[in-house]
Amino acid sequence: MNILFKKRRSVRAYRPDPIEKEKIEEILAAAHSAPSAGNLKARKIIVVEEEDQKRKLAEASFGQSFVAEAPLVLVFAALPEISAEKYGQRGKNLYALQDATIAASFAWLQAVDLELSACWVGAFDENEIREILNLSEKEMPIAILPIGYARN
Repeated sequence: MNILFKKRRSVRAYRPDPIEKEKIEEILAAAHSAPSAGNLKARKIIVVEEEDQKRKLAEASFGQSFVAEAPLVLVFAALPEISAEKYGQRGKNLYALQDATIAASFAWLQAVDLELSACWVGAFDENEIREILNLSEKEMPIAILPIGYARN
């Protein structure tokens, strides 16, 4: 098994050190390179670095405070209507969700490769996340990925 997969683990405590811009760009590039059904990329990635917004995301994540502690938070949303145009209900109900989750996985693995840590957060109030990030009803939050340097 590749060493990268062995290094990946869920980390819920981060140092306040900012993440270098180049590393953020590499993480986003990896996420955007993820495969998607029909190459439609029926997903959206929201980059959150502002403290107040991270705090609100943590609250909407049922009080998971480590979300606010991470210097970078990526929110992955599915765009079901885009997949539905080509693939109908299966695209709407499955492919768009897969597009978002695969992108989140690629981002996490790239973060690990850059000596960063993360934790997949799937427990949150979807409507609150939409409100915080000004997402439409057609944009479905799927995963929150806080990223930072692990606090040991």
